[in-house]
This record gives sequence, structure tokens and C-alpha cells, in this order.
Amino acid sequence: MAGLFKPARHGGAALTLDPVEASILRSLAVQMLELLGPEDEPAEDDDPLARLFAEGPSKAPDDPALARLFPDAYGEGEDAAEHSAEFRRFTENDLRSRKRGDALALIRGIDGAGSDRKGRTELKLDRDGCTHWLGALNDLRLTLGTRLEVTEDPEAAEDLYRLPDEDPRKPLMMAYLWLGGLQETLIEAITR
Repeated sequence: MAGLFKPARHGGAALTLDPVEASILRSLAVQMLELLGPEDEPAEDDDPLARLFAEGPSKAPDDPALARLFPDAYGEGEDAAEHSAEFRRFTENDLRSRKRGDALALIRGIDGAGSDRKGRTELKLDRDGCTHWLGALNDLRLTLGTRLEVTEDPEAAEDLYRLPDEDPRKPLMMAYLWLGGLQETLIEAITR
């Protein structure tokens, strides 16, 4: 896999993916949407003001990957749990919606991109598209990193980098590293 971002001529970024890369990236984004769950649609007759102040969950998710995507806003301690619950009630729905939008932008970008003669997907992202893709790539990496139990321990990281081919975590680790390369090159492309 070699598809990495490059600066686009008139701003934004460009990316060429072979069919396998495009399929993997799209599949990961679809899985992210499944992990995030469906969006709660307000009823047509709901009061618009009530919809604006709709409350979200106050409890942290049980799934470690979701807990990583929606961490407590405050540290540990007696008051921290209460403050985190209050903060979560008023922010998590919007954050989930933004994460869904980022994943959908990635999927739509791949689906709407043109192909070259070799069947490779050729993407050109404007600034807004770059922002959505950065969000989606970050969420995907956080999720895979949580599933792989990536830590800051250098020895544990080395063990993950040297997984044998028969280890079932190897494909996830390869995807994690590739997503990191995509994220890094996208940041470089838009900051030049």
C-alpha cells in the first residue's frame, strides 16, 4: 500500500488509491459508522427549541473504543465524574454527529472520485474535505489503536511492530500504521 496525500495545485490535497486501498479505507469508515450507531432523529413535531437542547447520554460508553472516542472531559475524583456526566450530556450528541459526518465524507469522497486507466481512485479534496478526512482518519486510528491496545510503552510498541504474519492483529496493525501515514501526509499537504 502506497497511497499517500500530496498537496493539490489550488490548495487542499490529492490522493491516489489502488482498488484494494480504496476498499479497505471505505470498509473501515463504514465500520466506524456502525460503531458510532444510528443518529437519533428528532420527531417532526418536536419543539425546535427542545431539539436544540436535547440531552445526550451522561454515562461513558462501555466499549473501550467508544470510550476513547468520547472520553470523560474531567480527570478522576469525586466531582470529576459528576462534571464529566454533565459535560457529556450536552456535547456527546453533537460530537457523534460530527464523527458520523467525517466518516460519511470519507465514504462519499471515495465513492464520488474518478478513476484512472489502471482503476485507481483519484481524490482531490478541498479545505473542507481535508478537515473531514483528518477527523475520520484520526477516529479510525484511535479506534484501531484501542483495539490493538497501543500504549506509550516503547517495548509494547516494538512487539506490535514485529507481529508475525499469522497473528490475527497483524492486518489491524498494518492498517493502523497506514492510516498514520495518511494522516501525517494530509497534514503536511495542507500546511505547505
